Amino acid sequence: MAAIDGEAWLSACRRMVTGQKLLFEDAVTIADRHHYEGLGEGGDRTLRLDRQCEDLVFAELEGLAADGLAFTVISEERGTVEFNGGAGLWVVVDPIDGSLNVRRTLPEHSLSIAVATGPDMAAVGFGYVYDFGPDEEFHALAGQGAFLGERRLELGAPDGSELMELVGVEGAEPTMLEPWLEGLSGKVYRLRCVGSLAITVAWLGTGRIDAMFSPHTSRSVDVAAAQLIAREAGVLIELGDNGLDRVGFPLDQRFTVLGAATAEWLDVVRAARPDPA
Repeated sequence: MAAIDGEAWLSACRRMVTGQKLLFEDAVTIADRHHYEGLGEGGDRTLRLDRQCEDLVFAELEGLAADGLAFTVISEERGTVEFNGGAGLWVVVDPIDGSLNVRRTLPEHSLSIAVATGPDMAAVGFGYVYDFGPDEEFHALAGQGAFLGERRLELGAPDGSELMELVGVEGAEPTMLEPWLEGLSGKVYRLRCVGSLAITVAWLGTGRIDAMFSPHTSRSVDVAAAQLIAREAGVLIELGDNGLDRVGFPLDQRFTVLGAATAEWLDVVRAARPDPA
């Protein structure tokens, strides 16, 4: 089993962020950013900025591969790409999580990079999420904690209230959100939609929100890094119904994402989930 060099991956991610910031500075209006270039391997329409940001990510990955590292990349735009024969490690990439925010020039969007020693969520050993809005860097190494910048994230005990004060929601299409609202009525004070699943899940680890859910099913690129950050901070994360080791990285695998600071609050969110049609 290949080892994960956390410092090397952290340095590479920081170089990716530096390059992406320059791209965003060169395209500052909605008109500048409203350019599509076909479909990504994940099936979504691809912004030109998506492609450009992914090119920066792959340039860094090529540098790591040139040093002899073998890994398989799963990326939202290019799909599965092997370096040095693949295997070794799995790298899960979302060059822009929050593309709609980027296109509309909303500041909250993220770069998400996860590195795993096996082909499933339980094997993720390094997670990195960069929130370009407030310039916040989240990162985690399995068994060594999660960090916001240099500050270690340790989820404090809730205040004992049964009412969740703030719950994050991602993928807020009105028709899909409505049945969840019925289930959460009287149990949640306010909802917040950021527009980036990776940011929302990472926020769980800071205590900014008490729980989160997404009415839409998600893919590995959306949450692989953030779920490790949240879990290392003490958050309970549920991906699908069969455990983290049953959730793989292929882009055609979709699953529900739930998270909460306590088991009781996770039960509340899970109970609000409508039955599949």
